[in-house]
Amino acid sequence: MKLKHVVSSFLVVLVLWSCKEKVMPEETALITAKEFEYVVDQFADLRVLRYQVPGFEELTLKEKKLVYFLTQAGLAGRDIIWDQNYRHNLEVREALENIYTTFAGDKSTNDWTSFEVYLKRVWFSSGIHHHYSNDKIKPGFSKEYLNYLLAETNTEFEGEAFEVIFNEMDSKKVNKKKGVDNVASSAVNFYSPDITDADVDEFYKTAYKGPEGRPIETGLNSTLVKENGKLVEKVWKSGGLYGTAIDEIIKWLEEAKTVAENEKQAKTLGLLIDYYKTGSLDVWDMYSIEWATSTQGNIDWINGFIEVYNDPKGYRGSYESIVEINDFDMSKKMAVLSENAQWFEDNSPLMEEHKKENVVGVSYKTVNVAGEAGDASPSTPIGVNLPNNNWIRRDHGSKSVSLGNIVDAYSNAGGSGRLKEFANDEEEIRFEEKYGKLADKLHTALHEVIGHASGQINPGVGQPKETLKNYRSTIEEGRADLVGLYFVMDPKLEELGLVENWEETSKASYDEYIRNGLMTQLVRLELGDDVEEDHMVNRQWVSAWVFEKGKPNNVIEKITRDGKTYYNINDYEELRELFGELLSETQRIKSEGDFKAAQELVEGYGVKVDQALHAEVLDRNAQFKSAPYSGFVNPVLVPTASAEGEIIEVEIVQPASFEEQMLNYSANYGVLNSQN
Repeated sequence: MKLKHVVSSFLVVLVLWSCKEKVMPEETALITAKEFEYVVDQFADLRVLRYQVPGFEELTLKEKKLVYFLTQAGLAGRDIIWDQNYRHNLEVREALENIYTTFAGDKSTNDWTSFEVYLKRVWFSSGIHHHYSNDKIKPGFSKEYLNYLLAETNTEFEGEAFEVIFNEMDSKKVNKKKGVDNVASSAVNFYSPDITDADVDEFYKTAYKGPEGRPIETGLNSTLVKENGKLVEKVWKSGGLYGTAIDEIIKWLEEAKTVAENEKQAKTLGLLIDYYKTGSLDVWDMYSIEWATSTQGNIDWINGFIEVYNDPKGYRGSYESIVEINDFDMSKKMAVLSENAQWFEDNSPLMEEHKKENVVGVSYKTVNVAGEAGDASPSTPIGVNLPNNNWIRRDHGSKSVSLGNIVDAYSNAGGSGRLKEFANDEEEIRFEEKYGKLADKLHTALHEVIGHASGQINPGVGQPKETLKNYRSTIEEGRADLVGLYFVMDPKLEELGLVENWEETSKASYDEYIRNGLMTQLVRLELGDDVEEDHMVNRQWVSAWVFEKGKPNNVIEKITRDGKTYYNINDYEELRELFGELLSETQRIKSEGDFKAAQELVEGYGVKVDQALHAEVLDRNAQFKSAPYSGFVNPVLVPTASAEGEIIEVEIVQPASFEEQMLNYSANYGVLNSQN
């Protein structure tokens, strides 16, 4: 599971020995820490940032080589996420980039500016659908202008891939709305366009699900298509679908294995290689167990088809890669949560039958990201808890990480203007300014370490993707949020030495969550839109539910002052009790597989938007220049080779611009055909 960053109300010479020639960016600016500039670019509703990699210089050469090889492995699969997101994305990207790099005409026009912005938005979202709302991105130029650019640059681009940019076809990448055929109305390229919900349900009634009590993540690494009227899985593996890119991933993983920090790590990499070669989900489970229990060493990684948010049915994993370096100081401070995981489980407000008797092996670290790819880039999570398979988490534990340098980059690139606009009073502002960063880190840690590790499914109840269906992801993320909210206001945190003032820190956390869930996250939506992204939905249903249930005692008060809306928490302790009550119910829904209750909770509280409030929020937010969504360029790892072809050093440089990195990636890692 991943925790996406909420732009919170207010902070918030390449390898000479390689067999394939690499193209360096024409301009690569080395930026020192002293003069580090976090903001790279801003356009539309998006802001592109940089992040630093603390600790990289202290690594040994062997460790630096490991980081480099793992980063290259991640980037080797970049084309996969583009094709997964939509079947025409690679063709669109190729055409637009050719125009961008070869057009010699007038670039001072509004049409050209609109073309550049559209291309940047497509780069940011790895496709033509918005990375967060899932809506198709609308170009600010006409079909006639694009035809003019194509003619001027001798670019061939026609047919459905051309027309879909301007028409209403495939308007939603992922559609999880109630009352529609979620598969047929989703453009995501996990299913051929002629497949329906009913087809998927029927296929997986008889599909292989793994050994008894140890189910595999069925469908995780395949596309479901119809061939001669019969449903067939096209597996993503070497020799299979996406095989060209996967062979590149394997090549770099094999290099990484030669410089593994220890035997356990080498074995884990070997299993990941075997998985990519075979496509076997039984091997994926073997790998996941080794990975979850491989906790020694300074370097770690996430690589594979992992999160299922982009599948309306919750089966198929989007490709992603994150390469991590331990932040030893912060990890030591935060590991105390892992060590006390059983205390939190025992003292949670869950029904006794839904609690785990033994919470196994929840490891928590703060790490510094050295490189990201696929679904983790440019838009990145700030926290991750894996593996996702419930029985592996139960029997072998999981890893929770907070991406420390990503969180720091968000904070250092932010401002306080929105806080002062939307906070109700000076005390709320003071709490946020004094405790906000720590409160965010604690809530993220509790969400990932305790939240996703807590609770258990009743015997005989199927996996959430089967029982809760399209509500599975938002229920799980809301459940983990509620664990964090319940325990962030517990004196135990001060007893464990994690905070100096648990009460005021928790108040900052509650203020921010309610402010965001009921109001400020609406800056991410177009007026008239419903809330659809799973994390946004969960923040709204959590906040709206406690607001409504607390009305008799005025727990959260809606205030109108000078024509502006504010929310003020009058009783923090009672709010905590409401969070606990909702946590218990959400766990019951998951444990019992209660689809009807999940639907009522999500549809009743999480989807619809008060249009008058939304218009007000957008109007109040218009004064701020910072975009509501942020993502990152990645630092470039540059190896220096000896005369014999051996790497003798690896250095970090920062790309000078967003477009430089995107074009460099297409030149170096564009290995898939436009149609797969």
